Amino acid sequence: MVGAMAPSSRFLAAKMLNHLPIKEAKIIIELGPGTGVFTEKIIEKMGADTQLIVVELNDTFFEALQKKISHKNVHLKHGSATEVSNYLKELGLEKADLIISSLPLAVIPSEIRQLILSEVKTHLNKQGQFVQFQYSLQSRRALKKIFSSVKLNYTPFNFPPAFVYTCSNG
Repeated sequence: MVGAMAPSSRFLAAKMLNHLPIKEAKIIIELGPGTGVFTEKIIEKMGADTQLIVVELNDTFFEALQKKISHKNVHLKHGSATEVSNYLKELGLEKADLIISSLPLAVIPSEIRQLILSEVKTHLNKQGQFVQFQYSLQSRRALKKIFSSVKLNYTPFNFPPAFVYTCSNG
């Protein structure tokens, strides 16, 4: 359930988030926020009307996020990334402009990984972006099968060093 040995560094947060139009986004989904390193940065950058859906499966992380985050536009969901459609429906929201993921795709069983990636593609706006970090290049092929554009970035200043995928259909 946890794919990291240590919380993400500020360098990884910058590689994940600095190139994204967070302020302009109407709907952002974060999958697997863990301790909330990226969540806090997203909240700092998002616009006044932006809706942020944060999905965490781990009980301990979810409870910590509940204690740490109280923002009227942040919707914490305790559950699986395979249920994105249900979370959007509950909130009366459509597709996301950005989906940011820290899920350990490489260790998630392939059937569940495919369900998650299918949910991401289905619920991402046509011009939307999906950003995912991993500690290996193992997910590259799976992402290229789903998205027409998969850009890769790398940060050595994280423990362990990480690859950042930015995916879109445009």
